[in-house]
Amino acid sequence: MEARSGEFAKIGLVMCVMAIAACLADKEVKVKIVKGEKVCEQGWECKGYSKYCCNLTISDIFQTYQFENLFSNRNSPVAHAVGFWDYRSFILAASTFEHLGFGTTGGKLMQMKEIAAFLGHVGCKTSCGYGVATGGPLAWGLCFNKEMSPSQKYCDEFYKYEYPCAPGAEYYGRGAIPIYWNYNYGAIGKGINQDLLNHPEYVEQNATIAFQAAIYRWMTPVKRKQPSAHDVFVGNWKPTKNDTLARRAPGFGSTMNLLYGELTCGQGDIDPMNNIISHYLYYLDLLGVGREEAGPHEVLSCAEQLPFNPSTTKSSS
Repeated sequence: MEARSGEFAKIGLVMCVMAIAACLADKEVKVKIVKGEKVCEQGWECKGYSKYCCNLTISDIFQTYQFENLFSNRNSPVAHAVGFWDYRSFILAASTFEHLGFGTTGGKLMQMKEIAAFLGHVGCKTSCGYGVATGGPLAWGLCFNKEMSPSQKYCDEFYKYEYPCAPGAEYYGRGAIPIYWNYNYGAIGKGINQDLLNHPEYVEQNATIAFQAAIYRWMTPVKRKQPSAHDVFVGNWKPTKNDTLARRAPGFGSTMNLLYGELTCGQGDIDPMNNIISHYLYYLDLLGVGREEAGPHEVLSCAEQLPFNPSTTKSSS
């Protein structure tokens, strides 16, 4: 019965994806005033009356041909996830977060920059590009949807009461911003209403779930009283004195700090950090925004930043 429930969930998602094309052509903006503030709803894509739904939606400013430009080699014969990733799955996943401000915060420029920033992380973390790859190393995002040769099952027994490992399950890296470890699958699964703790394989079987998991990480603080990657990028976060002393500042650099910590940040101009920045700048160019809008190096980089969360446990990336 459990297996059939999973099949029904997948069928439902497929039906939603098939409906997107029709819905895109028939969006109605509903507006009302709540406590003196204008709030809106835009059908399935920005549902639930929010100030962010009064802005352009992601599908208004980021369309299929742009997705294809960013990820032009994802279905080439040498890619490892041929046929998996697609624009519709991204838009469907994004629709569950647009009312919270994902890709809908600020004016069109900030919206485009956030899409480029988020997908810059995705492109880098799923790339199979290398120095002499056709089209260059930045043209191979969404080549993977899972870790190809896991070295372990990534089951941490410390979390056996809150996030017990399911029999036979393996919690190796999967997704658009790869998830590792049982406790991360459990927490992210709760966040997107999917039982990823018992079924981590959903992330490599369904692109909408894979994108949802990545957007959830982008939108959700690691700890209470901390910003999310979204917050530090769009300007919702004001650094404290301690943040300033730790050289943490609003911008793209701090998104890397929050998502990867000391694996990427605080170690100078290392390749893992520079590769993510390069993907972001490349995507800005492809989207017609221009890399000059990314800001100065100290905004882009986290080379000198102390981590928000020094690593005392295993990382999720």
